[in-house]
Amino acid sequence: MSVARASDGTLSLTVTLPFERYLQGIAEVPPSWPMAALEAQAIAARSYALATTGWSGSQGETLGTPICASTSCQVYSGISVPPEADIARWYHAVRATSGEVLLYQGRPAETVYFSTSNGHTYGNDRVFGSAPLAYLRPVVERDDGASPTSHWRVRLPFADLARFLQAAGHWPGEHAVSSVRLDGTTILVSGGGASRSMDLATFRDSVNTWAPCLEPGRYPPAPLPVTIPSEWLTLSSRQGAAVLTGRGWGHGVGMVQWGAYGKARRGLSASDILAYYYGGLRPQTYPEPGLIHVRVASGLASLRVVPSGPGTTLNGRLLGPGGVSITGGDQLTVTTERG
Repeated sequence: MSVARASDGTLSLTVTLPFERYLQGIAEVPPSWPMAALEAQAIAARSYALATTGWSGSQGETLGTPICASTSCQVYSGISVPPEADIARWYHAVRATSGEVLLYQGRPAETVYFSTSNGHTYGNDRVFGSAPLAYLRPVVERDDGASPTSHWRVRLPFADLARFLQAAGHWPGEHAVSSVRLDGTTILVSGGGASRSMDLATFRDSVNTWAPCLEPGRYPPAPLPVTIPSEWLTLSSRQGAAVLTGRGWGHGVGMVQWGAYGKARRGLSASDILAYYYGGLRPQTYPEPGLIHVRVASGLASLRVVPSGPGTTLNGRLLGPGGVSITGGDQLTVTTERG
């Protein structure tokens, strides 16, 4: 492990571990899923990690660029202690696909993926604004209906919505909301003589950020992972609330994870699942790095590190059984604790 202090005084924590061990800690899909879907996910995760960290293909070297551990990259939760139910099935999928990668023009493909579609996927150029990639073209999706976000509906009382938007700085607190309307990709909010307009992405981010903070017992409503899962929605105002009806969850590019689940249930292999979503690309053997750096946290004011066993080092220093407390600010302060 290593801790670094940023210019604003906050701390980031990075772990370095064997590459295959990192893949075992990926927590993107339930390990109870069909094996073909798990293997497709393992290959996509391996390819994405190699593509986004600048892997040169030199066997055994350490990947230089850290990869984040959140949905901004791919979710890494570490090795579950105690072991999660069925986790051995995910470990098997990682081992069974060891060294298997999707390649495009001889290099690992940037195999982005997401949870649930609105009936089709999108090209990378439309969503990310990047140059079109032949393996990230739109495809029809008919196999992700088992997802809890395949179709969803959320009711946001105007009083709640006013609080959320006020906290985000998009609504004057002294006014009540009485109407919300969607015009294309613009949200129009009005009430009490005030009105505001914002793009749908800003509206969604504001609600998703502040709803669980201000009303943690009510948002997100079960079984949704976030209050507004996607921007593929319609909106109406009725009976003192904004009612959002939509489909899907995620950015919309590449493999649909719940679609992979459905295709595996239909009998497709991992190779066939990946080829469907990634322009016909099928797994090939490619050299793997020895180690990878994973940024597991950033923006921290302080942290406490307690080793789970002997041999753990922090910034090159062997940790005792009590661990250490680290505080940021004007300078990085390390306090050793007794075991």
